[in-house]
Amino acid sequence: MTAFSPEPILRRKQHALDVQDLEGLLHIHIQFKDSKLFSGFYTRIDQVFVLWGVITTIVFTTAQFIDLNWTYQAIAWSILTAIGAWGTCHLAWYWVTVERLRWVVYAWVGLTIGGVLLTNWGIFGGGWIILPHLCRLWLGLSAIGYTITAWGLRSRAFLLSGLLHLGAIALLPYMSTWQFLFTGTITAGILFFLAEVQWDMQSTTDSQLLTLEQKQFNQRQRELRQLDS
Repeated sequence: MTAFSPEPILRRKQHALDVQDLEGLLHIHIQFKDSKLFSGFYTRIDQVFVLWGVITTIVFTTAQFIDLNWTYQAIAWSILTAIGAWGTCHLAWYWVTVERLRWVVYAWVGLTIGGVLLTNWGIFGGGWIILPHLCRLWLGLSAIGYTITAWGLRSRAFLLSGLLHLGAIALLPYMSTWQFLFTGTITAGILFFLAEVQWDMQSTTDSQLLTLEQKQFNQRQRELRQLDS
């Protein structure tokens, strides 16, 4: 892999955001009387992580605790995956276009669709050999996706996320009957964590989509982030 970003791997979220991060920024502030219970902000990429974290939690919790026919589960998983793929493209498109990373979204969508097709083949097409290895399948696909993302963003945080998923595969045999819960906890936990922190990446500095004023704004924001580091 080429040079990583010089930024810290992980740090607290910074308020000096670039133009592409401010697009669709979501602020959440929960207060009870005079007490602040929660306050945070989520870029559209953070929102993608939260979306998939929720989907992953639903899928693997259902598989672990609810005695639901595999056929119904496959249909539900396919629908949720389609929602997740659409949500990813809708939320992330402007950001990945500015950062010239559309191919990363294509890769993730391809991996998830491939995973659903293999899962459905195992359930509907008689490929029963797939079913005992669903957790390995999805952890492995996630590891590949994070590695691809790490390459595109030059990010050690995403590379580490991929390695954690590979480590989880090695631990699966020790989880006995709790493999779905374990897989969901690892996958969703990392997604929710990434949505709450600032991860390292090598941002583009010359996007044709940005005006000169926007590029100058981004430069000032980067200088502010460096001062706050």
